[in-house]
Amino acid sequence: MARIGAIDPDYFRNERQGSFNVIGSTVQRSDARGHVTGRTAFFEDMAPPGMAHLKVHRSERHHARIDRVDVSGALAVPGVLRVITHEDVPNNWYTVLRLIGIGPDDEPVLAEDRVLYLGEPIVAVVAETEEAAREGAARVVVEYTDLPAVLDVEEALAEDAPIIKQSGTNYFVYEGHHCRRVRFGDVDRGFQQADHVFSWRYSSAPIEHAPTETTGCIVVPQGNGRLRIHTNTQAAFFTLDNTALILGRPFTDLQVIGGTVGGGFGGKVDVMVEPLACIAATLTNRPVKFVYSRAEEMQVSSPRAAERIYITDGVLNDGRIIARKVMLYVDAGAYSRHSPYGATKAAAHLPGPYTIPNVYIDCHCVYTNRTPSSAMRGFGVTIGDFALESQMDRIARKLGIGPLEMRLRNAYRDGDMKAHQKVATGTALIEVVQRAADLVGYQLTPADRALSSTTPREA
Repeated sequence: MARIGAIDPDYFRNERQGSFNVIGSTVQRSDARGHVTGRTAFFEDMAPPGMAHLKVHRSERHHARIDRVDVSGALAVPGVLRVITHEDVPNNWYTVLRLIGIGPDDEPVLAEDRVLYLGEPIVAVVAETEEAAREGAARVVVEYTDLPAVLDVEEALAEDAPIIKQSGTNYFVYEGHHCRRVRFGDVDRGFQQADHVFSWRYSSAPIEHAPTETTGCIVVPQGNGRLRIHTNTQAAFFTLDNTALILGRPFTDLQVIGGTVGGGFGGKVDVMVEPLACIAATLTNRPVKFVYSRAEEMQVSSPRAAERIYITDGVLNDGRIIARKVMLYVDAGAYSRHSPYGATKAAAHLPGPYTIPNVYIDCHCVYTNRTPSSAMRGFGVTIGDFALESQMDRIARKLGIGPLEMRLRNAYRDGDMKAHQKVATGTALIEVVQRAADLVGYQLTPADRALSSTTPREA
């Protein structure tokens, strides 16, 4: 075995000569030595003098009106320095994606008159020690009036469903529409011309990232009035810009220091801890640490969205799909975060890497009284791919066609028009399927062997 840090010198020589040889070879990770020797620095390795700790009192209801908040018990805990409510947040309402023009601001940093999910932050407590902060947060008393909770995406869209959002709809509005839509060809006519029509439902549950290092940051006030933020965010500029907007301060007042992320997978992009830690550091003029417990990470950090997908396909006897209708419901949870973007990605990805002449797609971004969902490795595509490829296998079995042949007969080729009106280029799916057949000893017919992604499709 090669020693840690050893790198083949021919690797760089070949790179300079234009010979790409990474695929199929072992390339040393640049951060491997630091990880295995324990020298890699994480944000929690900092211990600035006088550091205080922040913990949050969270909602005990899925959906409720807040009638009264009593923080006297928290203030009586020895070591508690400050209690922070929504009144201490300069600009309490935000959404992460406003930086790319997606609104409205629909999520409070700290809840005001109501809570929309179990675990929503209501009050932050700053104390000398983590134990005192935790005790103070536990002693906050909140009185509620329970409201009807909506926990199912299709029930949330029903006409008689209680509306949980300020915007007046339980769904994100795309350019005046209730969902992100794709229309290509005439799907009803395609179903009429099909020899078979198959329809199945697919669903997924929320998936937690479960990073080894939980979400957190340490904010250190500087002598010049700036705030230095040491954080394990995956999105340093999202963090800087959104935090500055929430604080109502110039972007130049903040310095974000990222670095090694102890596992993220998309789960550390939502700017959840930095704004409160910055407010606490400003109010106390002390360094403040805010880090999730493992229970908080599992309960309130954004998971991959649960999805429900209905796929209906019109298919000819030879396996060619001539019509596909997809109804997708993405459970955004209580707030938008990255879910409106994820549903848009899903719409663009459907109907998969296949050329289908008639396509009808509705992708709904639905609000429920669940933990808000957000980014996770390929979000908006991953669960859709599971559904699409399961659909292809089920159709193949129904028609007695091999799974690879099923895909080859429908695979898109260079020059094909995708359902969202983009021309396919660099497809290579046919060649990938052929190579996969070679690797597992799967026998394809000469006709399937002769297919090419660069050969125009016959009319």
